[in-house]
Amino acid sequence: MDYEERAAAAADCLLCYRRDEAGWKVCKKSNDVVVSWRPSSEFHGNVYKGEGLVSGSPEKVWECLKPVPNGLRVKWDNNVKKFELLEQITQDISICRTVTPSAAMGIIAPRDFVDVILVKQYEDGTISSNATNVSHPSCPAQSGYVRGFNHPCGCICVPISGEPNKTQVFSFFQTDLGGLLPRSVVDSFFPSSMAEFYSNLAKSVKSLKDL
Repeated sequence: MDYEERAAAAADCLLCYRRDEAGWKVCKKSNDVVVSWRPSSEFHGNVYKGEGLVSGSPEKVWECLKPVPNGLRVKWDNNVKKFELLEQITQDISICRTVTPSAAMGIIAPRDFVDVILVKQYEDGTISSNATNVSHPSCPAQSGYVRGFNHPCGCICVPISGEPNKTQVFSFFQTDLGGLLPRSVVDSFFPSSMAEFYSNLAKSVKSLKDL
């Protein structure tokens, strides 16, 4: 499996989602975030887009989001119970396993996901994490977890001109949770989960000391 190729394709896909305004339907809106969805072209489900402003510099926001073992994300993101590095492919590309807890009052059992993740920086200061599912010889399906599959997903942190202490954060999720979950459970889980993601991210950024 060409991990680097899959990672680059995921990054290209996320950029397309960010630029393409067509077909998105708002499913949840608050002062902090707008969550939209449209049918996925990757699998028989939806791709969800979150867009919100977070009070904090891009460096602070990225510190909370960056996909590294023992990073801050496992502390504030209720949907990330464990994050393990399986293999470092290049300086910016890694293979990781993410474990999620049970959710939706126990209807959604614990899951695990194996992804290739590319961290990408752009000339305008934007930084992104871009992930998609892969298989890895060191991590077959494990008992006690339903193996889920992330299709191109991730987060994009965009600086705001003239406002160094604010960051625009785009998030994209399109996850095949696996198992035999009713579609209604999946469709209600993601919008509320993403709104909570932004709320908890904002609190985590606020708690950081100046970088």
